[in-house]
Amino acid sequence: MSALLDVRGLTLAYGKVEVVHDLDLAVPRGSVVALLGANGAGKTTTLRALSGTLPVRRGSIHLGGGRLDGLSAYQIARRGITLIPEGRGVFPGLTVRDNLAIAARAAKDVSAAEREARLERVLGTFPRLGERAAQRAGTLSGGEQQMLALSRALLADPEVLLLDEISMGLAPIIVEELFEKVAQLRAEGLTIVLVEQYLTYALRFADICYLLTKGRLAFVGEPDELAQSRVLTSSYLGVG
Repeated sequence: MSALLDVRGLTLAYGKVEVVHDLDLAVPRGSVVALLGANGAGKTTTLRALSGTLPVRRGSIHLGGGRLDGLSAYQIARRGITLIPEGRGVFPGLTVRDNLAIAARAAKDVSAAEREARLERVLGTFPRLGERAAQRAGTLSGGEQQMLALSRALLADPEVLLLDEISMGLAPIIVEELFEKVAQLRAEGLTIVLVEQYLTYALRFADICYLLTKGRLAFVGEPDELAQSRVLTSSYLGVG
């Protein structure tokens, strides 16, 4: 299967310190790819590079054949990559309705009718947000804020959605609900790259897993293969 998002030899650094080394990553269209590893492995750094918020030291990033490395975050977003960062990134002082309206207006070259149609689809996916449309985002629960962050991202109609720790700080029942929404989005054909602390969810919902250890690729394969591999225990617990 050909890759929608194709990364070759990606090397990333903060200052003079390289933190991701020569990473190859292939993301097929319509798949969920999990990027896993212990804290400090380079997962979030990789998502930042894919979204254009961190410059690429070496290597290339292609989306649908078009090269992205060297473009600004705004240009990359317009090409079709949307990042939901750790911490959600909603506007806490604005209402749910205003958060969604801002995201809808930022969508790439679409008519008012299409923006309204996207908004209706989003509220159909997350009906709880419709019930809280007049409520300030900062007063929502953590799970509802994550739903709002997902909704804002979906209004951009991305080619690839990057999810960074969507379960962070949430109760297990809310995490389950969020991942059911992720499964629904995959079923609708959305391509997703997922960084996730809960291995059980990542292994359940991913089609392909990439495991990073100290910024280097230690494993690539299907979730069942990774679950049975010693490299998983070695990477997370430091035993082998």
